[in-house]
Amino acid sequence: MARGVNKVILVGNLGNDPDVKYTQSGVAVTTLSIATTSVRKDRDGNPQEKTEWHRVKLFGKLGEIAGEYLRKGRQVYIEGRLEYGSYERDGVKHYTTDIVAEEMQMLGGGDGGQRGGGYSGEQPRSGGFGGERGPRNAPAQRREPAPAPASPPAFDDVPFDDDIPF
Repeated sequence: MARGVNKVILVGNLGNDPDVKYTQSGVAVTTLSIATTSVRKDRDGNPQEKTEWHRVKLFGKLGEIAGEYLRKGRQVYIEGRLEYGSYERDGVKHYTTDIVAEEMQMLGGGDGGQRGGGYSGEQPRSGGFGGERGPRNAPAQRREPAPAPASPPAFDDVPFDDDIPF
């Protein structure tokens, strides 16, 4: 029997600081509000922006990391799955749509020029993620940035391999 695919990828900005709560068993549950904006042109050729807001849930270690390092306005990459739910309040049924994050990557400079880091609810993949470090116990190692090259090579000076199959 074939299984279905339920995959969501978002790149957006946090609308507020993460909301971290803990279950009775001590598991972190972090809620993020992420905005994504798309631009299209109307009939007259004028750009029209549309912003969508997404509620993202992160659990366990991934939720702890998000709560510690993410802040309002920070750009973030989220990979996860859609989850639908409902609840009843005052006799009215309400429906919810959440994205349950399985991976998170902090993008942009965000906090004083720090590099973003990627985190997953699973063990890191081989090769790791850029800027990864432990959340509280591992001290951050400060590296001096490599000096920028004097000038980038001219396009004609870049060798190309014509045997690439794509």
